[in-house]
Amino acid sequence: MRRTSQTSLIALATACAFATTPAFAQETTEAAQPAPTADTAGDQGVGDIVVTATRRAENLQDIPVSVATVDEKTLDAVMSGGADIRGLSGRVPSLNIESSFGRTFPRFYIRGLGNTDFDLNASQPVSLVYDDVVLENPILKGFPAFDVDRIEVLRGPQGTLFGRNTPAGIVKFDTVRPDRNNHNYARLSYGSYSTVNAEAAVGGEVGEGVSVRVSGLWQHRSDWIDNLAEEGSNDLEGYDDFAIRGQMQWQPNDQLTLRVTGQLRDLDGDARIFRANAIEPGTNNLIGLDGGDFKRDEVITDGLNFQKLKTQNIAGNIEYDFGPVTLYSITSYWHGKLKSRGDIDGGFGCSFCGPGFTDNSEPGFIPFAAQSQDDIPDLDQFTQEVRIASNNSGGLGYQAGVFYFNEELEIESFDFGAPTATDPSAIVRQHQDSKAWGVFGSLNYAFDNGLKLQAGARWNSDDKELTADREFDLRPDFIGGGPVPEQTIEADDSVLTWDVSAIHELNQDINIYARIAKGYRAPSLQGRILFDRDPSIADSETTMSYEAGIKTVLFDRKLRFNLTGYFFKTKDLQLSAVGGVQNANLLLNADAVKGSGFEAELEARPVTGLSLTAGLSYNKTKIHDDDLTVEPCGSVPACTVLDPIDPLHPTNVFIDGNSLPQAPKWTINWTAGYEYPVGPGSLYVFTDWYHRSKINFFLYESVEFTDDQLLEGGLRIGYKTDRYDVAGFVRNITNDESAVSAIDFNNLTAMVNEPRIWGVELGVKF
Repeated sequence: MRRTSQTSLIALATACAFATTPAFAQETTEAAQPAPTADTAGDQGVGDIVVTATRRAENLQDIPVSVATVDEKTLDAVMSGGADIRGLSGRVPSLNIESSFGRTFPRFYIRGLGNTDFDLNASQPVSLVYDDVVLENPILKGFPAFDVDRIEVLRGPQGTLFGRNTPAGIVKFDTVRPDRNNHNYARLSYGSYSTVNAEAAVGGEVGEGVSVRVSGLWQHRSDWIDNLAEEGSNDLEGYDDFAIRGQMQWQPNDQLTLRVTGQLRDLDGDARIFRANAIEPGTNNLIGLDGGDFKRDEVITDGLNFQKLKTQNIAGNIEYDFGPVTLYSITSYWHGKLKSRGDIDGGFGCSFCGPGFTDNSEPGFIPFAAQSQDDIPDLDQFTQEVRIASNNSGGLGYQAGVFYFNEELEIESFDFGAPTATDPSAIVRQHQDSKAWGVFGSLNYAFDNGLKLQAGARWNSDDKELTADREFDLRPDFIGGGPVPEQTIEADDSVLTWDVSAIHELNQDINIYARIAKGYRAPSLQGRILFDRDPSIADSETTMSYEAGIKTVLFDRKLRFNLTGYFFKTKDLQLSAVGGVQNANLLLNADAVKGSGFEAELEARPVTGLSLTAGLSYNKTKIHDDDLTVEPCGSVPACTVLDPIDPLHPTNVFIDGNSLPQAPKWTINWTAGYEYPVGPGSLYVFTDWYHRSKINFFLYESVEFTDDQLLEGGLRIGYKTDRYDVAGFVRNITNDESAVSAIDFNNLTAMVNEPRIWGVELGVKF
C-alpha cells in the first residue's frame, strides 16, 4: 500500500543521482592496493572485490559461494542518518533485518529463513560474525558497524568454516586492523530531531613492530515522538548510543602476529514504540490516532518506557606462519546486560481492567493493559577457535580446526499490573547454559584447466540446559496464573554438516559454479512462562541447499554481473508461535519448509566518474506440515484470518502452505553516483534505494498483519578533496510510512519504519 505521494520525489532523486562501487573498502585491481577513487574507476572499470568468505582473501568472482558486499559509500550514507545495524536491511539481495526491541535486538533473515522470536535467548538461522567471532545472543548481534574494512553477506549454509547455527547464512564484519596505514578519519553529521552521528578512528605504528588503533562511534537522537497523554511534546524515541574499540598489535617478525582487541557499547534510550490500533480493521492501512491520516510523530500511551544496554568484549588473535601453513587462534569473551520496558498494549487506558483504570481507552478499543519488562542481568559468552590453513595459491589447499562455544545467560521477565507500576505482579527467571563443539576441515584443488573443486565437513555437538520458574504471581484471575515451580529442560544433538562445490573458469571474464551444502541449527529452549506455565523445546533443524550461478566481468571490465539460483529444504524447521489469544511464545517444529529463488547483482562503470549498481532477489518459501496449527490474533476487533480453522481446536488455524514471516518475495536495491572534478576536488551526487514487496508478520495469514511494500531512498550531494568531504543528505527521502512488525494479542498494534531525516556531514581524513 502506498501511504504518501512519492512519484515526483522518486523521479527527482533518481534523475539527478548516480552510484558508487559495491565492494566495501576492498574493491581493487590488485588485492593489496587501496580501492580506486570514483574518478579513476571509470578508466579502470570495475575492480576485483576481495572477500574472506572462505576464510582466505580471494576474489569474489573466483569462489563458489553466493556472496554480496555492502559498499563503503552506502554504509556511510545509511549511518549518517543515525541508523543502527537494521539500516543494512535490503542493501544486498535476500537480506532482511527487523526488530521488536529496537536498536538492541536485530532479527536477520536470508532467503526468507529467520526467526521472529522476541525472547532474549532466541536462536537464529543467520549468524553474525564480527572479526571471525560468532555473536550468538540477540543483544550482541546489534553491536554497531563502525571503522569497518568489509561487510559480507554469505547466503546459504556456511557451517563448514563458520560456527554456529548458519543454515540460512552469515552477515560478516571485518574491522580495520591497527597496521592499516593512512586510514585515519573523523566524520560528524547533524540532522533532523537533533540526530548526531559521530565516528572517528586513528592508528598506526607506534614502535618497532607495534601498532595501535582506537575507533569510536556516538549516535544521538532527541525525543521526537509526542505522547499526547503527557504534558509538553517530544517524549519518546530518543537515544544515546556509544561504542568504542581499541586494538594493539605486535609483529616481532614476519612469522608471528599478536593482536588484542577491547570493545564496549553503552546504549541509553527507549524501547520499541508500539502503536495501538494503528492498523485499520479489514485492511492493512496505517491510520492515525483519530482514525484519520497516520502521524508517525504522535502516540498516546500510559506506560513506562526505557532501554539500557551495556556490552563489553575482549579478544586475542594469534597468527603464526610456519611456511607451508599458518596457525590461527581466536579467543573472545563477551559480557552483556540489558534492561528494557515498554507499553506493550501501545495505548492509553483499557476497557476491562476495573478500578484504577480509565475505560476510555485510546486510541480505539483496548481490552486490557499490558506492560512488561525483559532484562538480562548477566550474559557471558566465551569462544575459542584454533585453525590451520595452507598457504599455497595453487594445487591442493586445506584448512582444519576446532571450535568451542560456551554461553551462560540469565533472563528476568516482569509483568506489571498498572502502566506506571514499579512493583511487578509476576516475575519469571530463566537460566540457560549452552555448550558447543565443532571440528571442521576443508579441501580445495585448483586444476590447470580453470576448474576448482572444494569440499568440507564439520562435526557439530550442542548441549543446552534451561531452568525457569515464576517466582510469584499476583494475578489471581489470570488464566494459567499463580507461581510456577522451577522446571528444567535440556536438549542435545550431534550432527555432521558438509558442503561440496565447484567453480570453472570458462574464460578470463566468465566463471560458472555449483554448490551443495547441508546446514544445521541446534535445538532451542524457551522458558518465558510469563503467560504460559510450560517451557517448550524445538528439535534441531537441518537444511539441504542447492545453488548454481554465473559470475561475469564484461565489456572490458566496464560491467560486473553475477546471478545465482537456489533451492533449499529445511527439515524440522524451528518456528516461534508468538502472540495469539494467550499471548504465547512457544517453540515448535514444522515438518519442512521449501524455498527457491535467485539473486542477481550488477555493477557498471561506463564512463569516468559514473558508477551504477543494482541488486534483485526473488525468494519463495512454503511451510509443509498438514497438521501444524497456531493460535491467530487475539485482537479486538479480531483480525481477518485467512487460514482454515482447526475443527478439533477452534481457537487454532492450519498454517500448511503459508510463506514464512518477514520473507518478502522481491527485494530490489540500486545505487547511482557521479563525480565531476572541480578545483582541487570534485562535486558528487549519490543516491541509494531499497524496495521490498509484501511481508506477513506472523505464521498465520491475515489481512491486517501484513505490509504491501516498502520503498526507502537516500540522497547525498557534496564536495570532497583528498582530505575533506562536506555534504548534505536526506534519508527516507519519500518519507515512506510502512509497518515493519506487529503485536496481535491485544489490539491491532503496529511498529513502523524510521522517519525522514535531513542533515549535513563533515568528514576529514588524516
